[in-house]
Amino acid sequence: MESPKESLLEKFRAALSRIASLGRSGAMDAEMDEELRSHLAHAIDENLARGMSRKEARNAALRSFGGITQTREAYRTQRGVPVFDQFVRDVRFGCRQLMRAPGFALTAVLTLALGLGATTAIFSIIDALLLRPLPVPHSDELTVLNYRSINDRQNGYSFNVPVFRTIEKGHDLFSNVAAFSQHTLQVRGNSGNVRVQGQVVSGQFFQMLQTPPLLGRWLTPQDDQKGGASSQFGIVISEGFWRSWFNHAPDVIGRKMIIANAPFVVVGVMPHNFFGADPVERPQIYVPLWSEPIVDAPYDNIAAGEHSWWLRVMGRRKPGISAEQADSALKASTKSIYEEAVSDHKWLEDQKDQRLGAEPGTTGFTYLQRFLAKPLKAIFGLCAVMLLLACLNLASLLLARSAARERELATRLAMGASRRRLIQQLLVESLLIAVLGSAAGLMAVPIISGMLTSILLGVNATQTIDTSMDVRIFAFVALTAIVATLLIGFIPAWRATSKNLNEQIKGGSHTVSAHQRTRLLPRILMGLEVALALMLVVGAGLLSASVARLYRTGLGFEPKGVVALSLDMGKQPLDGAALTQWYQAYSEALERQPGVEGVGYASMTPMDGSVWTSTIQSSLSGGDKEMHMDTIGPEFFRTMRVPVLAGREFRWSDTPTSGKKIILNDAAAKVLFPNRNPIGQMVYRDKGDPIEVIAVVGDMHYESIQHAAPPTAYIPMGQDKGHKSSYTAVVRLKGGAAAFAAAARSLASQMSPDIPPPIMISFQDQINNSITSERMMVILAIYFAGCALLVTAIGLYGTLAYATARRTGEIGIRMALGAQRLSVVALVFRENASVAITGSAAGLIAALMASKLLASFLYGTSVRDPWVMSASVLTLMAVACAASLLPALRASRIEPIQALRTE
Repeated sequence: MESPKESLLEKFRAALSRIASLGRSGAMDAEMDEELRSHLAHAIDENLARGMSRKEARNAALRSFGGITQTREAYRTQRGVPVFDQFVRDVRFGCRQLMRAPGFALTAVLTLALGLGATTAIFSIIDALLLRPLPVPHSDELTVLNYRSINDRQNGYSFNVPVFRTIEKGHDLFSNVAAFSQHTLQVRGNSGNVRVQGQVVSGQFFQMLQTPPLLGRWLTPQDDQKGGASSQFGIVISEGFWRSWFNHAPDVIGRKMIIANAPFVVVGVMPHNFFGADPVERPQIYVPLWSEPIVDAPYDNIAAGEHSWWLRVMGRRKPGISAEQADSALKASTKSIYEEAVSDHKWLEDQKDQRLGAEPGTTGFTYLQRFLAKPLKAIFGLCAVMLLLACLNLASLLLARSAARERELATRLAMGASRRRLIQQLLVESLLIAVLGSAAGLMAVPIISGMLTSILLGVNATQTIDTSMDVRIFAFVALTAIVATLLIGFIPAWRATSKNLNEQIKGGSHTVSAHQRTRLLPRILMGLEVALALMLVVGAGLLSASVARLYRTGLGFEPKGVVALSLDMGKQPLDGAALTQWYQAYSEALERQPGVEGVGYASMTPMDGSVWTSTIQSSLSGGDKEMHMDTIGPEFFRTMRVPVLAGREFRWSDTPTSGKKIILNDAAAKVLFPNRNPIGQMVYRDKGDPIEVIAVVGDMHYESIQHAAPPTAYIPMGQDKGHKSSYTAVVRLKGGAAAFAAAARSLASQMSPDIPPPIMISFQDQINNSITSERMMVILAIYFAGCALLVTAIGLYGTLAYATARRTGEIGIRMALGAQRLSVVALVFRENASVAITGSAAGLIAALMASKLLASFLYGTSVRDPWVMSASVLTLMAVACAASLLPALRASRIEPIQALRTE
C-alpha cells in the first residue's frame, strides 16, 4: 500500500510535470499525434487480418478509440494545466473576435483609455504628494511637528529658532530632531553670482534621515554652531551639483565655494535619490543652520529669535513611541518648552492658547500636501465618475454586441458548452479590452501628469512633483483593470448566455421580439451614463463660470503687459542712499529700453504670495488698525494703472530728510479717516513718529483674487530703514518681453556685477499662479466633461446602431407596408430620445445634490446657477440628438426587399 508521503510526492511530481509541459505543448502535440497514428495503423492492420475491408477496418479502429479528438483532448487535460490552457485559448479567441471588429475594439479601448489615463495621472500626483514615503530608511518613524491655537482651524508648521533649539536639546520622544528651510543661495560661478536652490539644515538633519553620503560625510551638530566646525562652515552638495559644477571630480571633498560672498568648504556629496525631507524640493546645496545670517543676508532670522517663524521641524521617533503618543506628549509639554525657550512675558502671553503637536511624517513635509489635498481628492472623485461612465458605456456596447451574437452563443450552448464556460470566455474578451485600455491610458499618463504639475507649480518654479511609476501606481492600474473587467463584462456575459436556446436557434439572425426590444437593462445603463455625463458637464460649467468670474474680478490694476523683475541686492556693497540712487539709475536705464511705458518698484507685488502687516492709528481710528503694508518707488501707481484719487505719488526726493510720507488706499482711508479728507493728516505706525498722508489711491487685490482688497498703506522706498533692501521692478511693456528680459539682465550685470541676474515673470502668470488649484480643477473638469460627452455620444450611437441592425427585417416590413422614411427616423430616434430625457432628468437632480460638494471651490457662483444648468442640459441633449441621428437616417434608407432577404 502506498504511504501518504509517497502519495504526496507523486502528486508533486505530477504537478511539476504539468507545469513543465506548458512550454512545450506544440512538440508534445506532435508526439501525441504520431503515437495516435501508430496505434490507429496497428489496429487497422489487425482488422484487415481478420478479413475486413480497408474501410471497415478503419471505421472499427476509430470506434475502438472512442474518437480521435476526444482522446486527444483527454490526453491534453491529463498532461497540462486545464485552467491555464482554457485561459490561453480564450485569449486567442478573444483576440480574433476583436480583430474581426476593429472599429468596436478601437472605440472600446480609447473609451477606457480616456477615463483611465486621467484617473491614473491624478493618482500619480496624489501618490507623489500624499502616499509615497520618503526614500530614506524607516520613513514610518518620521514625525512632522506642528502647533495650533484654540481658534485656528489649521495647523501651523513654521517654528522659530528658540523653540526648535529647546525641543532639539530636551526631548525624550525622538532619537533625532531636525529643522530645515528652503533658500535660494548666491553661489560664485565663473561668470559671477548665480542662484542655486539650497536648504538650511540643523545638525541632526542627516542623522534623522539616515541616508549615507556618496562621498565624504554628513553635516553634524559640530558643523551647526556659530562659525562652523572650525574657521568656516561646511556644506553638503547633491550628486547633480557635483556633476554639473565639479564634473564628478573625485577630490571634491575639501574644495572651497563662495556662497553669499563668504567661503564654505564641501564636506560631503549625497546620492542622486536623496532630496531631503521635502518631497517637492530638490536642493543642490545643504548649509548649516548657523550660517543663515550669511546666506540670507541682509536678513537674520536667528537674531530675530522668537519673532521669526521660518523653520520646518521633523523628528525620528524612538522605538515604541507612536505618532499619537508623541502628539499627546508635546501638547502636554508645550508650556514648559515655551517658557524654557523664551523669556519675553508678552510673547508667552500671546502664545498661551497654542499647543504643540505631532503628525506622521512618512511622506515628509511640503505645504503643497496641505494646499492641494482637498482639490486633488475632489478631482479624483471626478475621475472616478468619468471612469464609471466609461465602464457603463462599454457595458452598453457589449450588451448590444452580445445581442448580435445570440445565435452563435445559443448554438455553442446547444453543442455542449456550459454557461460558465461561455461567461468565462466573454469575460476574457472584456479583460482584453481592459488591459489594452489600461496600456493606452498608461501611455498618456506622463503627458497628462506633466501638464498638471506645470499648472500646479507655475512658471519659474523650482519645485518638482515626481510622478514616475511605482508599485502603488501599477497596483492601482491593475486593480482598476480588474474592476473595469467585471463592470463592463459580467452583466453582458450573463445576459448573453441566459436566452432560450430554441428561440434563438429558430429565430432569424436579425429579428428580435417586442419584449427584447423593450428590455430595461440596456436603457437603465444608458440612462445612468447620460446622468453621470450631465453631472460632469454641470460640474465643469460651475467651475468654469467661477474661474471666469475670478478673472473678471476687478483687481484694481491692469496686469496686461506688466512684468515683474525680481532683484536680489543683499550681497552687494551698496546700502542706504547709495542703493536708492542705484535703483533710480536702473529705473531710468530701463525706461530707455524700446517698448517700455513705465517703471516702478515694490517690495511686494500683488499676487506674489507675500504679506506684510503693521498697525496704524489716526486721531479718528479709535485705536490701532491692522493694515497691509508695501514699500514702493515713484511711478508705481502710474505703471500699474492704479488711479490716484487724491494727492500725488512718491518722488525720489521723498527721503528721510524730507519728512515721513505715507499713501493710503481707499479702504485704509475709510478706516483711518471716516468721512474726512485724509490728505495732509497724520497717522502713527506702531506708535512711532507722525507720518503725513500725501495721497489716496484705488484699492488693489494683494493676497488673493477671492478676498476683498485689504486696507493698505504704502511708504516710499527712499525712507525704507531696511538694510540692503531688495525690490521688484514692475515694468509695463508694449510688445514682446523676451528682448527686454535680456536687456534687463545685461543692464543689472553691468551696473552691479555682484548681483545674480534678475528673475522676470509676467503679472498674468503671477495671477495664474495664485489660483493654480482652481485652474487645475477647471481644466480637468472641462476635459472630463468633453470626454463624458464623447463617450455618451459613442454609447448612444453604438447601442442604437446595433439595435437598428437587429431590426432590419422589422423595418423592411414596415416600409413594405407603406411606412414613410420620416416615420422610420422618428421610430428609431425615439429609442434614444426617451433614454436621453430620462437620464438628463435624473442627472440634473443628482447634479443639484452633488454640486454642494463644489461649493467651497466656487467664487461668485451659485451651485444652482440656472444658466449653467440650462446650458449643460441643452449641450447634452444636442450631443444625444447628433449621436442618434445617423443610425436613424441609416434605418430610413433600408430597402424593403433587401431587408426581407436577410431573414
